[in-house]
Amino acid sequence: MSSREVIVLSVGGVRFVTRASTLQQFPESRLARMVNDDDREFKLVNGEFFVDRDGALFSYIMDFLRTLQVSLPTDFSDYQRLQREAEFYGLYPLADLLSQEHLLKPRLEILEVRFSLQEMQTFFRIFGSCSTTIEALAEQITVFTGQQSGQGWKSPFPSQKPLVPLPLERPSHHDMVFLCGTEYSAGDQFVARYISIKPDSRKLINGTNVLGLLFDTLLKDGFRLISTRTVASEEKVECYTFERMKRAAGLAIMVNQAPGSSGVAQARRSQVQKGK
Repeated sequence: MSSREVIVLSVGGVRFVTRASTLQQFPESRLARMVNDDDREFKLVNGEFFVDRDGALFSYIMDFLRTLQVSLPTDFSDYQRLQREAEFYGLYPLADLLSQEHLLKPRLEILEVRFSLQEMQTFFRIFGSCSTTIEALAEQITVFTGQQSGQGWKSPFPSQKPLVPLPLERPSHHDMVFLCGTEYSAGDQFVARYISIKPDSRKLINGTNVLGLLFDTLLKDGFRLISTRTVASEEKVECYTFERMKRAAGLAIMVNQAPGSSGVAQARRSQVQKGK
């Protein structure tokens, strides 16, 4: 049986087809012993192994065997049941990872956008509960500046001179500050600041347009607007609050394949970022 390349399992009535080598990732597990005909509890019926366990939870076990990572849906709640299934199959590294439930659960992420119109300039300040989201936004948002004469500051582009990118102001790892619009410089000269937000290639000077593009970017990234309020009516500061459920980092197992290693005792943990 160990020479068979393709194995078919019927787990709780759910059919799975996989390679023998996948089931043998952890040689001391019951699944590996099953492939080698060393575990009689798994019955071979019409060429398929019959397993009287939960078929829905077994799909997560198969995903772990294929990727050596634990990545669960945001609405998953059966951590203890899945841990018991992992223990039944002798997959103790998986059971160990599932015991760290707090690392696997998704977290609510809050992001706040403050928007203030003052004469010909618009001020933005973005606060985020997750510093990695702010870092990602900082890579998407670019401020461009250039000088122009007072005769044409309302034109879409200030002059033929190239615009110069400016670094964003970062008071902390959790927020950023930038502004757009124009301000008086000297004589009839104005300093114009444009905003670009990737992947959109436009350079926008109107604050309302920048706010709209920022909203669109956040909504496409999985955020939803939950509240709008006026922070300071005298200064015309509006605050927009967004939230999203952020997927937890997947936990991974690195198996030591050195000669004489069981592939279990030498397993070590690491965290792998699984998207947003």
